[in-house]
Amino acid sequence: MDPLAAVSEELAEIDGQIADIFRALSNGFQKLEKVKDVNRQSRQLEELTDKMRECKRLIKEFDREVKEMESRTDANTHRMLNEKKQSMIKELNSYVALKKQHQSNLENKNRVDLFDGPNEGFGEENVLLASSMTNQQLMDRGNQMMDETDQAIDRAKKVVQDTVDVGTETAAALKSQTEQMSRIVNELDSIHFSIKKASKLVKEIGRQVATDKCIMALLFLIVIGVIAILIVKLVNPNNKDIRDIPGLAPPAMSRRLLWTPN
Repeated sequence: MDPLAAVSEELAEIDGQIADIFRALSNGFQKLEKVKDVNRQSRQLEELTDKMRECKRLIKEFDREVKEMESRTDANTHRMLNEKKQSMIKELNSYVALKKQHQSNLENKNRVDLFDGPNEGFGEENVLLASSMTNQQLMDRGNQMMDETDQAIDRAKKVVQDTVDVGTETAAALKSQTEQMSRIVNELDSIHFSIKKASKLVKEIGRQVATDKCIMALLFLIVIGVIAILIVKLVNPNNKDIRDIPGLAPPAMSRRLLWTPN
C-alpha cells in the first residue's frame, strides 16, 4: 500500500498527478532530442514548459496539505512527507535545467550574422575593370567604394543600435509579463486551494444540517404526541388508561363539608 495513501488520500492523488507529469516530461525531452526542425522543437519546448508550470502548482498544493497536516501527524510521517516534497522539487529542477539547455541551443541556431562575406565572382570582375581604368579613375573609384563602405558601416551601426534598443525593450516587457504571470499563477493556486477547503466546509455544514433536521423532526413528533395526549385527556378526562403528564394534571375537586358549625 502506498504510504501516502495511508496518510491522506489527497496527498496520494497529488503525488500520482505529479508522477504522471514527470513521466510525460521524460518522454517529451527524449522525443525533443530526435526532432531536427527548429519550429517543431520550439513548439514542443513550450508544451513541456506548460507541463512544468502545472507540476510546480501541484507541488505547492502538496506543500500546503503537508503544512495543514503537521499538527495531526507524528515526526516520522512529517519527515517522510518533507523528503517526498524535496525529491519532487529536485526532479522538477532537473527538467528546468534541461529546458534551459534546449532553449539555449535553439537561440544559437536562430542567431543570424549581421555581416556576410563578399560574394564569389566579384574579384575577377574588379580586376578586369581596373585594367581598363586610368590612375585618376582608379582613385575616384576607390574613394567612391570607401564612401559606400562608410555608409554601409553607418547603416549597420544603426541597425545594431535599433536591434539593441528593441531587444532591451522586449526583455523588459518579457520580465514584466513573467512577473505578472507568476503572480497570476500564485493567485490561481490560492483560489483553487480555497475552493477545495470551501467544498469541504460545505459538506460538513450539509451533514450538520441533516443532523439538525433529524433532531427537529424528533422534537416535532414529541410535541405532536404531547398535544394528542392533552386532547384525549380533555375529551375523555375519566379515561384511566392514560396517565397524567407531570405538571399538566387537572386540578383537584374542592371538597364540601356536610356539616358546617354555626
